[in-house]
Amino acid sequence: MNSKDASLIPVRSLRGRGTLTNPANRFARTVSEADHDGWTEDAPLTAATEVRIEQSKSIITRNQSPDLPFDRSINPYRGCEHGCVYCYARPSHAYWDMSPGLDFETRLIARVNAASLLERELSKPGYQCAPINIGANTDPYQPVEREYRLTRECLEVLLRYRHPVTLVTKGALILRDLDLLEELARHRLVRVMISLTTLDNEVKCTLEPRAAAPAARLRIIRALSSRGVPVGVLLAPIIPMVNDVELERLLEVASDAGASSASYILLRLPREVGPLFEEWLDTHMPLRAEHVLSLIRQCRGGELYDASFGKRYRGEGVFATLLSQRFALAVKRLGLNRSELNMDLDCSLFAPPGSQMALL
Repeated sequence: MNSKDASLIPVRSLRGRGTLTNPANRFARTVSEADHDGWTEDAPLTAATEVRIEQSKSIITRNQSPDLPFDRSINPYRGCEHGCVYCYARPSHAYWDMSPGLDFETRLIARVNAASLLERELSKPGYQCAPINIGANTDPYQPVEREYRLTRECLEVLLRYRHPVTLVTKGALILRDLDLLEELARHRLVRVMISLTTLDNEVKCTLEPRAAAPAARLRIIRALSSRGVPVGVLLAPIIPMVNDVELERLLEVASDAGASSASYILLRLPREVGPLFEEWLDTHMPLRAEHVLSLIRQCRGGELYDASFGKRYRGEGVFATLLSQRFALAVKRLGLNRSELNMDLDCSLFAPPGSQMALL
């Protein structure tokens, strides 16, 4: 059985993986169906991670989304070993002729020339400095970063040329780079958002199996804050009847740990993510699955997803409005998102490669 036949594996036995199947990507010309003929009874209990090396042609991705607080981003890796079943980035794996299911979390692509490309793009004539986000699509501190160090190399380039950066992660490996983050923070060049989804370890282990534990993420916030690195918390995603009840508590513990800002995103289920999430519900929360899906549809105009700008992150309707009101009240009570605690990053220090930096 080759790696493309991963859907034949009885995936409920795969430890540390988020999805239950490996559906064909939407661009595939042919589709294979599993025939359970008994040959898979002794299938392995784990699925190994494969990493493909890529020499990319460009590294900065631009966007014009009114829903995002940045217009450019870097993703050193394609696919993400954290295996979060809800990940909105899963459909992008189809562009590389792989499945948004198990392939997304087991067949990764490391863009090994990311740092050199970044330096080249920053040096282009006419480049206008604005904060670059790292981690908009896949987590920059997923386990393979320990070996490939692509995120660290990009941070070194950004620090060298005094370029502002924001990071989003749920990986404890970020603490390895405290030295760089501290130096960036001294120049008002960095802000970090830690994704915190639940405080329930059992839910976390099936929802986002290889991401850091809830307690570890709070330690990250505490460590960054104590070293002067601006850090906030991102409740992403909020899932009706799964973790929405934790909203206030998540904000409280993050604030106690040192987070100065907060945001949230309602569950997004684009393309292949919807069926994968439904499989997860049927397996891990079968008694409440229909209730969860019903509330999601109430927030998405009767569908599982609405990609419209202004709606895709927060939804609409009674339940979505209630979430927004609860979040706003908790943020106000905890003193989060105060302007004096969350200053804009400084773009004036940027010194392009090849230029002379100011001494002071």
